[in-house]
Amino acid sequence: MAPDVIRRQVVLEEHDVAPDGRSAVVSRRRVSRNRYLATLDVIDLMAARPGRPRSLTSGTVSDRRPRVSPDGRTVAFVRSDPRDPDRPARLCLVALSGGAVRAVPRAGHGGVDELAWSPDGRRIAFTAEVDPPRFLVGPNPPVGRPPRARRTGSDATPLARRVLRADWRLDGVGHLDRWSHLFVVDVGPDGRAAVPRRLTSGDWGVEGIAWHPDGRTVAFAGDRGPDADRRPRSTIHALDVDAPGAEPHEVLSLGGSATHPAFSPDGRWLAAVGVVDPDPLDDLSPGVVVGPADGSGPAIAVAPDLDRPAGQWADTDMTGWMVNARSGPAWLDERTIVAVVTDRGRAYPVWFGFDPESGTPAGTPRADLVSDVVTHSMAIAADGTITVLGTLDDRAMELMTVDGAPGERPSWRTRTRHGSAWQQRHPRPVMRVVEAPGDGGPIETWIASPSGTGDEPLPTIVDVHGGPLGAWAPAPALEVQLLVARGYRVVLPNIRGSASYGRDWIRPHLGDWGGVDAADVHRVLDHVIDLGLADPARLGVLGLSYGGFMVHWLIGTSDRFRAAVSENGVANQVSAWAMSDTGPDYDRTSLLGDPFTPDGVAKLWRQSPLANVASIRTPLLMLQGEADLRCPPGDNEQLFVALRWLGRTVEYVLYPDEFHVFQASGRPDRRVDRMIRMLDWFDRHLA
Repeated sequence: MAPDVIRRQVVLEEHDVAPDGRSAVVSRRRVSRNRYLATLDVIDLMAARPGRPRSLTSGTVSDRRPRVSPDGRTVAFVRSDPRDPDRPARLCLVALSGGAVRAVPRAGHGGVDELAWSPDGRRIAFTAEVDPPRFLVGPNPPVGRPPRARRTGSDATPLARRVLRADWRLDGVGHLDRWSHLFVVDVGPDGRAAVPRRLTSGDWGVEGIAWHPDGRTVAFAGDRGPDADRRPRSTIHALDVDAPGAEPHEVLSLGGSATHPAFSPDGRWLAAVGVVDPDPLDDLSPGVVVGPADGSGPAIAVAPDLDRPAGQWADTDMTGWMVNARSGPAWLDERTIVAVVTDRGRAYPVWFGFDPESGTPAGTPRADLVSDVVTHSMAIAADGTITVLGTLDDRAMELMTVDGAPGERPSWRTRTRHGSAWQQRHPRPVMRVVEAPGDGGPIETWIASPSGTGDEPLPTIVDVHGGPLGAWAPAPALEVQLLVARGYRVVLPNIRGSASYGRDWIRPHLGDWGGVDAADVHRVLDHVIDLGLADPARLGVLGLSYGGFMVHWLIGTSDRFRAAVSENGVANQVSAWAMSDTGPDYDRTSLLGDPFTPDGVAKLWRQSPLANVASIRTPLLMLQGEADLRCPPGDNEQLFVALRWLGRTVEYVLYPDEFHVFQASGRPDRRVDRMIRMLDWFDRHLA
């Protein structure tokens, strides 16, 4: 395997299942001419074994967010043009049986994002960017105008941006010049759509839309608070789409943010994901909550003692990382809610019991599918069929169903094979999991090794995940597979601070970056050396984001590494507080510190790798997305300039137009270049 495998990689990213459970629609992403294309395939779930999928859409397009209508006849989806990223994405319709694609008319809106069918299949709710622009000064073309009709020259960019709020930017997006708001469009029996109607407006955005069973009420998540840019906290609102001039009203509010609303089948209850406790810190994981759908009472956690996050929190780029996970909650019936929960780096559906009469939890959550799986997308058919896109063991994502007779323990059944076919052409890493002894308890650690090498000591690289509220998963990331193919052993520790191991595993890390986490990395390496698997004279370290912070910290406080590669890391917590798009609130919930008092500044500086720069002598390769707003170049350039001034071995590589996680979602040739540089750096200084 070589870095050019990125051009052959296929990712099954999103899906939906037909109401009768007989078929599913999958969005399949691939690379063509240095662009990402995505088309829709139909999967026959009645086939005895995985067969060739039927193509539903084709062309130089990017088709995503497939949703099958309640009658099973029509697929709604979002289409964008990979050749022209500035062209707004369109809401489109196609018959599940195949045929021509029809674009829904525009109604003065820009790019479409989310969508949901009404229960009767006669309408679609969707979100789309709208005018007026939030900060733009001077004449600008209306939102949604095709690029060919826009002005050129000096009029191609805004005159200025007059920024009045701290939420003017977001990594992966850039400037948040416009919000997305709620629309509804009528769809006729012939599959033709009318002109959409816009339903919401204001200096706030809409996401996570869900229909009430009455077919006239839509719920969504949004932060309409007056202090939303400084203390973000989304709540669930509902809106009567048939009442002229109706305003959204709040129906579910928690101590923390509430997201992903879902109405019960009878419409009496509303499930969501969030934290009930007020002003939660990062050690409290969001769970499944339920409250009255009319907002008449408080919401309660259906599994208050679970201590595991609802949603997909595991780290592996085998899931693609270009789309948000679809993790529920979803109502299986009036007494059962299903949601993906991440537990020790694995993510799988969990069944939650609920008593609709008393509005209280019923029984203990059931996790019948505990395995080395990462569920990225879950959809449930009207007949109860549960389908997921996910990794299984070390395999790339495929479509799977939950099979098993009543009363039997269910199991996974793989329904596709084209999502991992590219991976089968190469020897895969030998994965083993060990528990290294640590000061806070056993540290679960994945070890990826070249096949056929046995247990002799090899040059070894420890790869630290991001977050820090991430966790390595059983399916190794592409960079791990490439390093193993080059002959390295890769160690993947879920150190303290990693999500999905419980509150007690996260709490000691809050406000102590470079403390318990660094100690855990060293303890893991000591254990792997004691097992005879790592050559102590040939150790390297690698990490992205928070993992990049750990790279900078470890080489500034230790001389045990021969080579280091950081990507979009952190160097100066004092400046990063304001330079990061989410810095102030992130630093608050993680107890990192703040710049308002001498003690707060001292706390930030104590957790800054730049403070240890004079001690860094390990050769360091720094990879940086130039458009990264989460860990921006200005932060990491401070470390690079200081190392150059000290005459140390350091290289700094900037990738234009790339955001924070470009290692998985950036332009293909840049991803290939990044992998080549990483491998060559370790070969030069370590092998």
